[in-house]
Amino acid sequence: MMPSTNPAHVYELVALIVIFFLTSVIGVVTGSNSLITVPAMLAFGIEPRVALATNMFGLMFMSLGGTLPFLGSGAFDRRRLSLLVSLTLVGSVLGALLVLVVPSKAMPLLISIFMLAVAAFSLLKRDAGIATTSPPSRAVEFLGYATTFLLGIYGVFFSGGYVTILTAAFVACLRMTYVQAVANTKLINVFSSLVATLIFMWRGIVDYRLGLILAVVMFAGAIIGARVALKLDNLWLRRIFLATVVALAVKTLIYDFVWQQLF
Repeated sequence: MMPSTNPAHVYELVALIVIFFLTSVIGVVTGSNSLITVPAMLAFGIEPRVALATNMFGLMFMSLGGTLPFLGSGAFDRRRLSLLVSLTLVGSVLGALLVLVVPSKAMPLLISIFMLAVAAFSLLKRDAGIATTSPPSRAVEFLGYATTFLLGIYGVFFSGGYVTILTAAFVACLRMTYVQAVANTKLINVFSSLVATLIFMWRGIVDYRLGLILAVVMFAGAIIGARVALKLDNLWLRRIFLATVVALAVKTLIYDFVWQQLF
């Protein structure tokens, strides 16, 4: 729950505010905020289910803040957007009705593998996402839609790595530039996080006092990050995306999987 007025707890709240703000600024481009923010909340003694739910509550506002600066920029794929949002909504609802069959302890390893695969793709396909290329084949485009649907199912439960993998899928399968992928994933994540948040609210596990504070912080950080992203070219966005993905993949693999297994 939200830290009390005890001086030590005030420091913890300030630390969370700083962490959530910085990850929101960078996370507009890279995604994967939850790989940093949720462990930070757990480190300060917030119960795991409450941490996940409250983090998702904040992500909803971060996604909204990250979307607003892109309005009118021409970065949205208007032809595909309605289908992508629909697939995400259906996947999110389905995910809410399913019981996770993957053991929670295996999730950090799977996230690390997926993110390292994203990094490998970015290194091998140096031109991907830098400039508009020829349209994808029907099979490749279908793969992009299928990935969007499957990630919609996964994103309800945790969201760690969700936007990162979705960004890579849009670049690889739908032939978007990085600016376009960042814009479209932000808008889509508004709907995904909304579904998850409503479920957590229904279960009564959202800490609204802490959540509202973090929501304001994440909203502001996302607006700043999106405005910076609009000023950068696709090459720099690719570099930021790649560097952050590799760092988070290594962090998740070493700390969240190996370290937890040993200790």
